[in-house]
Amino acid sequence: MNARRRTASAQTALVWFRRDLRLTDNPALLHALEHAERVVPVFVYSPDEDASWAPGAASRWWLHHSLVALDAGLRKIGSQLIVLKAADSLSALRDGLRKTGATLVCWNKLYEPAALKRDARVAAALDDDGVSVEQSNGALLFEPGTVLNQQSLPYRVFTPFWRTVEKLLPTLPPPSKAPRKLPPVPRGLAHVAIDDLELLPKNPWDEGLAASWTPGEIGAARQLKQFGKHVASYPTGRDRPDRVETSRLSPHLHFGEIGPRQIVAMLRHSGHGASQAKGTDSYLRQIGWREFAHHLLFHFPDTTDAPLDKRFAKQKWRRSAADLRAWQRGATGIPLVDAGMRELWRTGWMHNRIRMITASVLTKNLQIHWLQGARWFWETLVDADLANNTLGWQWVAGCGADAAPYYRIFNPVLQAKRFDPLRGYIRHWVPELARLPDRWIHQPWAAPAAVLQRAGVELDKTYPRPVLDLGESRKRALQVYSQLR
Repeated sequence: MNARRRTASAQTALVWFRRDLRLTDNPALLHALEHAERVVPVFVYSPDEDASWAPGAASRWWLHHSLVALDAGLRKIGSQLIVLKAADSLSALRDGLRKTGATLVCWNKLYEPAALKRDARVAAALDDDGVSVEQSNGALLFEPGTVLNQQSLPYRVFTPFWRTVEKLLPTLPPPSKAPRKLPPVPRGLAHVAIDDLELLPKNPWDEGLAASWTPGEIGAARQLKQFGKHVASYPTGRDRPDRVETSRLSPHLHFGEIGPRQIVAMLRHSGHGASQAKGTDSYLRQIGWREFAHHLLFHFPDTTDAPLDKRFAKQKWRRSAADLRAWQRGATGIPLVDAGMRELWRTGWMHNRIRMITASVLTKNLQIHWLQGARWFWETLVDADLANNTLGWQWVAGCGADAAPYYRIFNPVLQAKRFDPLRGYIRHWVPELARLPDRWIHQPWAAPAAVLQRAGVELDKTYPRPVLDLGESRKRALQVYSQLR
């Protein structure tokens, strides 16, 4: 996978930043500092290199602010980020090498299918040019291909995968510190301004994102510190969308503003006590799911667009632009689903429990292809991650890894009663139902007319009737699954 030529030292090295937008525990940066006298941090913007899964609008918003934060961090220690815009990464890197005289290029690996092909092509070409290349792992705990079952095959079930990874955790090296000083970049080096990448929306729809997030390495560190204070309550609180009990580190992880090794090290050394340890173990299991997703995608690259379980390739999906649009807009008439989809649109994020419920309604009750949902999440999530998105949607749809029982169908009314018991989540995101009594707010279509009238709710006017019958659609979905089985 690597085209690599080692040199004892080099006068100048390019560090090719991609989704590792941090200075702390950055293996590529560390290698460059150890093997070169001068380091030039470079970011190449070439969105057409993976047109099929180019970053969505929310991801572009985050990337803009993360690049600004990285550049600010580099300037504090004497350097700056050189931003290049090109049709392809190789031509941009070659131009940077020519202008700086660099003889070494370092980067941290990405493991998505298109990135792997691009990096192999770039590494081979640079090797032919006589340029040394060093590729490191800064995104995962362990590289794909290093965690295999007893038959030397990739795991397709999470629990045994995680058991193996847990045994390997003590072998992880401690996170490295950020450099205190970097040499200045060569003067007059041509580059573009971050604003010139035009990552921000032209229509200002991003107020909710700006109010909810602080992209960048400093924001990631603060978020981890904040989460560490209440990690003990994570096992019971992580399923409550009405509370801030999850880490909210997923976008920071995706853009590499913090690495998984940093999270493991911080949480395992941040406190003592049985509840703290239980909370840490519970959360690290979620880091394991992220790891599992990336390893799966590495071994099964076709799953971005095709089911891992080939039985589902013959499944017939419904086509309904109206139902899909209602789901996207948070106008299905099912309060918990609508609350989640509105939270997503407003903040670029959705609680994981709600992600599963909204995905279940789309793929199983509405019988709309999971790729339609995956594409919408890809466009609207600030933490849109190809591996996580693929694993999550195929898991819920029943056609992916560890998707047992694949015929499980979430009931959004029962889920709301269980996980939004104080009704705060729905009342916040679906305020037109806020005056309904607790008994009816999860299913306003079943409320007596007098109750609706007193609450100011008029179905199909102030709030829509459900686009489906939950009971009947569940029966139809089970019939489809029985035929597939």
